[in-house]
Amino acid sequence: MGSGMSSGRRRFVYQRPGRSGGLLPLLALQVLLEYGRAGATRPPVTAALLAANALVYFRPGALHDLLPTVSRVAFSPYLIIEFGDWMRFFLSPFYHLSETHLFYNMTSLLWKGIQLETSMGSAEFASMVAALLGLSQGITLLMSKGLLLLGDDTSYFNQAAGFSGVLFGMKVVLNAWSDDFVYLHGMVIPSKYAAWAELILIQAFIPDTSFLGHLGGILAGLVYLWLKRSFNGPDPLTLLISSVAKVVTWPVRFAQRLLSSFRNQGRLTGRGRVGRRASTRETPRGIWRCPTCTYDNSVSTDTCEMCSTAREDRAFSRRQNHQAGGNGELSVDEIRRRRLQRFDR
Repeated sequence: MGSGMSSGRRRFVYQRPGRSGGLLPLLALQVLLEYGRAGATRPPVTAALLAANALVYFRPGALHDLLPTVSRVAFSPYLIIEFGDWMRFFLSPFYHLSETHLFYNMTSLLWKGIQLETSMGSAEFASMVAALLGLSQGITLLMSKGLLLLGDDTSYFNQAAGFSGVLFGMKVVLNAWSDDFVYLHGMVIPSKYAAWAELILIQAFIPDTSFLGHLGGILAGLVYLWLKRSFNGPDPLTLLISSVAKVVTWPVRFAQRLLSSFRNQGRLTGRGRVGRRASTRETPRGIWRCPTCTYDNSVSTDTCEMCSTAREDRAFSRRQNHQAGGNGELSVDEIRRRRLQRFDR
């Protein structure tokens, strides 16, 4: 899960996407299995993050010319602070240096993202990811500048890329209130300290990774948790994301309600529907409900299409009923007979 890094004074190492070595099909299989197991609650934000990172790495079709290269957006404290190159600040987490780098980061994102988004909700999860991205990048920038002032300019001039900082922050949030233990390279440690142990182990086995980038992610997760505890209620970013989501999905929800209303009301002409007995106020506008058999009829008809009972609020129907010498009441056998006559037409 290490974030790829090389010095700004050397050639920036980047493996151009070519034929897959087998890791990416394995990643695709894991995604399909996890989302198939998720059922109806498939986390959309996690899927969007996976897709964004994959598209940036592969750069298919027109994206190859539209997207900047990794050397143009790699995280560089020197270029960001001295030249105001803020594109590096925001875009570098979505760039990866090799297939292996992408595979391990996306596998970690898949596992953590599904758990967090399912428990938090998509809007709050999206808000958390945005906050962790900004916090981890900002903290890393400040630490690099601080080390430069102390005489160590290595991190200040190095360049890095990858989603690892956000992933370390997500790991802190995921395990913050866990009392479980995890196995990490043969060691059994409390889950709440797993991010710190992983930070040390990754640096020991892969010393070229961005130690400050990973440390910045852990600190970003701690800051995020502190902010959540300090302020009650949803944060403004979550409210903004929820509002935008409601606006974007409004046409779909409107179409669903419209189709649902058409299904519930039935047709206004021709055959209606048989429903429960209801008062006039509960009957949809444009139809009247037969008091005898509860069949819904169009307002253009004076008699029930199902049992031929006269509509009570029409003078014409009352006159017809009077001329026929009837009292408007039909027996059960008469209703059954008229129904059979209607459907035998």
